[in-house]
Parts: sequence; C-alpha cells; structure tokens
Amino acid sequence: MKFILAKKLNMTQVFAENGKVLPATVLQSGPMVVTQIKAKEKDGYEAVQVGFGSRKEKNITKPVIGHMKKLGSFAHLKEFRAKNGGSTAEGKTVGDKIEVTTFASGDKVIVSAISKGKGFQGVVKRHGFGGGPRSHGQKHSEREPGSIGGGLRNKVPKGMRMAGRMGGDRITVKNLTILQVDVEKNIIVVSGAVPGRRGTLVEVRG
Repeated sequence: MKFILAKKLNMTQVFAENGKVLPATVLQSGPMVVTQIKAKEKDGYEAVQVGFGSRKEKNITKPVIGHMKKLGSFAHLKEFRAKNGGSTAEGKTVGDKIEVTTFASGDKVIVSAISKGKGFQGVVKRHGFGGGPRSHGQKHSEREPGSIGGGLRNKVPKGMRMAGRMGGDRITVKNLTILQVDVEKNIIVVSGAVPGRRGTLVEVRG
C-alpha cells in the first residue's frame, strides 16, 4: 500500500502528450517519518503511524514528545491502516522515511482532505433550493426554504434539508492520476481538484 501526506499549494494546468490541457493540483510533500508500527497482536489492528511537517517543541505536549523518541517535532501525526486485512508495514520500521518517490507518473490515487469551511449558509447555497416565486406580490420568500411539513408531532424530521453549517467535512476523491513527480522539490502534481484551501493537509493513497 502506497501513501503519503502533503500540503495543498495551488491549482494549475498541465499539457498532456496529445495536446489536451488537464486541470491539476500541486501538492508539496516532504519526507514523512514512521513514528510507530501498530500490530494486530498488540493494538488490535495493523497500521503505520507517520509524522509530517514541523512545529516548535514548546507547542507539543510532553506525552507526544516522549512518543516521538527524538524522531522530530511533527505538526501532524496520521495513521494509515491496511486495506482488506493486508499489511501496511511492508518492511517499514520506526525512523524510516517515506518520500515522493513512492509514487510515479501515471499512478491512480485516492485523495482525502478537509473541505473549505463556509460558515452558516441558507438552503439555496447549501442544498441548491430554488427559493420562492419571483412574481409580483412576493415580499420575503426569495431564498426561503418554504414549508418543512407538519410530520412528526411538530418535530423536525431527521435528515431534513435546512440551513446550517456548510463545509469543513472530510472529502475523498477517487481515481485521480499523478501527472508529475518532482523529487528535488518534493512536489506531486495530481489531476483534477483536491478538497480544501491552500495549505490544507492532504492524504494521498495508492
């Protein structure tokens, strides 16, 4: 199983060999360090825990510093579990580095990240409602949700589409293609759009 953590930089476009222009997202990775190997016998499941990024040691709690065992002051700790009961370790040991060379041009990947937070939004923006009529005589119903029904003893039914907080969700995009890998700059260029703003932590899995 291939995996790496990266930071979203920006979007760009890449010209394919046939002349087509492909939208692409530029991700900047860096050497990840394996901080722990989870075993089924001891932890109940198999996974590899990795550290990515850096931060000041004074901003990290002492238990986490002890857990790092002088491996570094990481900004992010993430676990990658095995797929379909397989093994993610594959010969990895604590202290090993995982770099962008894990992936190559043409690899199909799955990308996960936290989408942009958009705050409290109404039903028109959040769910695509059409709003009220625009005819003569309407006063305040242009972007209102309308009736929500009188169903469950004057309670709002579970799952009712209403105004509320939008964005800030974990989004997974499948079947993206790696277009370019720059080993010197630790850059991965992935086809299509990736969730999140610039600087968002992105998980790339093969």
